[in-house]
Amino acid sequence: MSIYLDNSATTPVDPRIIDDMMPYFKEKYANPSSIHNDGRVVREDVDKAREDVASLIGADSSEIIFTASGSESDNMAIKGLAYGMKHRGKHLITSNIEHKAVLETFKYLEKEGFDVTYLNVNNDGIVDIEDFRKSIRKDTILVSIMLANNEIGTIQPVKEMAEICRDNDVYMHTDAVQALGKMPVDVTDLGVHMLTFSGHKIYAPKGIGVLYVDESLKDFIVPLVHGGHHEYGLRAGTENVPYIIGIAKACEIIKNQLNEDLEKIGYLRDLFEKRVLEEIPDTYINGAKDRRVCSISNITFKYIEGEALMVYASEIDCSTGSACTSDSVDASHVLYAINADPVDMHGALRFSLGRFNTEEEVNRAVDILKENVKKLRQMSPLLQTNK
Repeated sequence: MSIYLDNSATTPVDPRIIDDMMPYFKEKYANPSSIHNDGRVVREDVDKAREDVASLIGADSSEIIFTASGSESDNMAIKGLAYGMKHRGKHLITSNIEHKAVLETFKYLEKEGFDVTYLNVNNDGIVDIEDFRKSIRKDTILVSIMLANNEIGTIQPVKEMAEICRDNDVYMHTDAVQALGKMPVDVTDLGVHMLTFSGHKIYAPKGIGVLYVDESLKDFIVPLVHGGHHEYGLRAGTENVPYIIGIAKACEIIKNQLNEDLEKIGYLRDLFEKRVLEEIPDTYINGAKDRRVCSISNITFKYIEGEALMVYASEIDCSTGSACTSDSVDASHVLYAINADPVDMHGALRFSLGRFNTEEEVNRAVDILKENVKKLRQMSPLLQTNK
C-alpha cells in the first residue's frame, strides 16, 4: 500500500465532507436560482455555506466568490483587477516563485500591454521588503504575492506588503492555496484586498475554489465569464452546489481543529526531516527552515535524480515540484530562484504531509528512502565524479 506524502498536490476528501455533500446529489438537487420552494431551500444552504467560508478567513459573506479552482480564482483576481483599473496605470508586481496560475497570467497581461515587475527572492525564498517597497511606482495598480510557496513552503511577509500597498493606493492579492489550513489566515489581519484558495488542498473535492474580494473592489473587477448574475455578477454559471457545501464544510473543520492539525502535521514533518537528515548522508532542506508552513518538506538528495528516486521508492507518493508542472523535464523555477545548485536541484523532492498521515507511515517512508538512495548512489556517475 502506498504512503501518500503529496498533500500539496491534492488531499483526500475528508469523509465528513462527503457526508455533507451527498444530499445535494440525491435530494437537494434544485437550482439555487429557481424561485420555487426547493430552489429557495438550496439557495439558503448556499448562503449559509458562503457565511461559513467567510467566517474562517475573517471576511463578510458578500465578499466570497465561488469558482471552479484556485487557478480560476487567481486569474479572476489578477486579470479582473488589471482590466478594471487599467485607466489608473498598467504596472503590476509579482515574484519569480509564484505558482504557474499567477506567473502565466502575468505573462499573458504583458502581451496585453501591461508592465510587470518580477521580484527576486533570497536563498530562503523570501522577497526582500525593501526591494518590494522600491518596486512600487506611481502607475502601479496591483501586487500579487503568494502567502506560502507551493514547492518549498516559504511564508512571505504579505501583511507588511499589504500595508505598503495601502499606503500607496495599490491593490494587493495573495494566493493562499498552500497556506489555508496550514497556518492562521485572516484577511483583516493580512490587510489584503483579494485572496484565493482551493477546495482540493483542504480535504474538499477538486473543482471548487474561492476568491475573496474586498467589498469596495467588487464593482471594479471585470468578469472572466459573462452570462447570468451569479456570484454578484462576477462569475456567470449555475452554482456547483454540492462542491460549495463541501468547501464550506472543509472551512468549518479547519476553524474547529486548526491547532490540532498544525500540531500533528508539524510533528510528523519534523520527525520525517530529522530522520532523513540524520540517516541519509548528503541531504539538505531547500528554503527557509523556520519560516514555512508545517506541511511541506523539500529535500535534496545529492548525486541522484529525483525522478529516479520516485521510481525506485514507488511506494511513496511525492513530487519533484508543483503538480501543475509535473510533466516538465525542466528543474523547478522555484529552486532556480533561490539559487540552488544546478546539479543538486535535479535531486530535489517535495514531500507534503496532511491530516491523515501517521507516524508509522513517516517512519516507513524514511526506511524506504534510505534503502533506495543507497542503491541509486551506488550507480551514480555524479557520486563517482565527486569522490
